[in-house]
Amino acid sequence: MTDKATQNPRRIGLYPGTFDPITNGHIDVIARAARLLDKLVVGVAINTGKGPLFTLEERVELVTAEIEPIASRNGMVIEVVPFDTLLIDFARKLGASMIVRGLRAVSDFDYEFQMAGMNYRMAPDVETVFLMASERHQFIASRLVKEVAMLGGDIASFVPPLTLDRVMKRIRG
Repeated sequence: MTDKATQNPRRIGLYPGTFDPITNGHIDVIARAARLLDKLVVGVAINTGKGPLFTLEERVELVTAEIEPIASRNGMVIEVVPFDTLLIDFARKLGASMIVRGLRAVSDFDYEFQMAGMNYRMAPDVETVFLMASERHQFIASRLVKEVAMLGGDIASFVPPLTLDRVMKRIRG
């Protein structure tokens, strides 16, 4: 039996980020967005300006591995695709009608509000949808996870197991 959503996706969403590394907060937003859409594309941004811990290829591999159970559980399509273009151009290329963004705190809102406004001006047919981070994930940021790990702290409750292993190997390596 085939799933109707995999044959003819109607509601395509894009969840962009650098995912360096992917955190439990990202996983939470992906799982929640997946319930709203027929297809979700997780766009992994190159964004070399942030000085990534992992290469683009490694981040795509980690995100793909960590989110596979979500797609299986929901019976829907989730793709992981790298990109290095304007977000709106990437969304149009994918046929996405929704950009999904996670919010952790009020400080996120200022930046996201500006981005949503710019994106709307460029593409009024693409909606930005904000999902509040679950209470247990509101403080998790990839930047902080890397910093804690580099200073010898325990990040096991912030990232999924495979990512934990890879982060620790990279830092020790």
